[in-house]
Amino acid sequence: MYIKKIIVVIAILGSVAFAYFGYTIYNSIFSSNTRFDSDEHIVYIPSEANFATVKDSLKPILKDFESFQLVADKKGYASNVRPGRYVLKKGMNNNDLVNVLRSGNNPIKVRFNNQERLENLAGRISGQIEADSASLLKVFRDKQFLDSLNFNEKNALGMYIPNQYEFYWNTSAEEFQHRMKTEYDRFWNDARKQKAKEIGLTPQQVTTIASIVQKETVKVDERPRVAGVYMNRYKNGWKLDADPTVIYAIKQELNNFDTIIKRVLYKDLTIESPYNTYKYKNLPPGPITMPDITSIDAVLNHENHDFFYFVANVENFGYHKFAKTLAQHNRNKQEYVRWINSQGIRR
Repeated sequence: MYIKKIIVVIAILGSVAFAYFGYTIYNSIFSSNTRFDSDEHIVYIPSEANFATVKDSLKPILKDFESFQLVADKKGYASNVRPGRYVLKKGMNNNDLVNVLRSGNNPIKVRFNNQERLENLAGRISGQIEADSASLLKVFRDKQFLDSLNFNEKNALGMYIPNQYEFYWNTSAEEFQHRMKTEYDRFWNDARKQKAKEIGLTPQQVTTIASIVQKETVKVDERPRVAGVYMNRYKNGWKLDADPTVIYAIKQELNNFDTIIKRVLYKDLTIESPYNTYKYKNLPPGPITMPDITSIDAVLNHENHDFFYFVANVENFGYHKFAKTLAQHNRNKQEYVRWINSQGIRR
């Protein structure tokens, strides 16, 4: 009888121990282990990261890192860390956390536009993917790559078509570069290339003129008309006489592209620069900004008209008054000069 009691007690204790062990295992795997208050938390795991890096990222947001590590070991994640951007949800358990970190690398939306230089583009992109601005700028300027595509450093900005693209956060500079080349080729399809050929321009020249159109007007519906003015000047062998190119030349001379210039002065028109289209008949060496798709298409599909001049319309801000003759343009210009003087704008 005594032995039976001992056996019963041992059995009970064993059952309790087993139950406790099972509860502990269940708890470590399936109980909530997050301690952030928001609905989700973004974790970035860099390339070449190891489990120690993961620990540094997760320990502040987990209730019990040791239990997470136990599950991570059991599921083989601790020895197979994967870089990327991961969205962790409030209340996730260790099993969920490991599953997300193993296969839940979320793509992100990368956006860029209105960049004036490769340096600006590199800075903009580096704020959205893992690659830093120095590595991006290095590949942007890679001569062998540019030569293979018939680009150079001065017109390379035109290879980047502003839009929204989907990337993984842990995209390298080289991967970004090659993806952009693919997007450029997709954009410059046979139809657009044919239109460029019909108006006597290469895609790079179209982009350069489009960058001037982009700077001249923010009104998308006006861009084909502005583009028509520049195409009239270009076809007739005129200088483009584009104020935005002079502003670009000034910024380049100052080595300060953050400066704001609201007024071009007569003395500015003599600045020595290949970007000064008041001084030189040739197109600038490359785009003065990253033109939108609407500006590129505005050049390819520019209005056919007889306008050679335009100036800001002070009666309808954002738009311009167009003129066929210099005399008409000068009258329009006087209205603008009177207005800008009344605003006290000197530079």
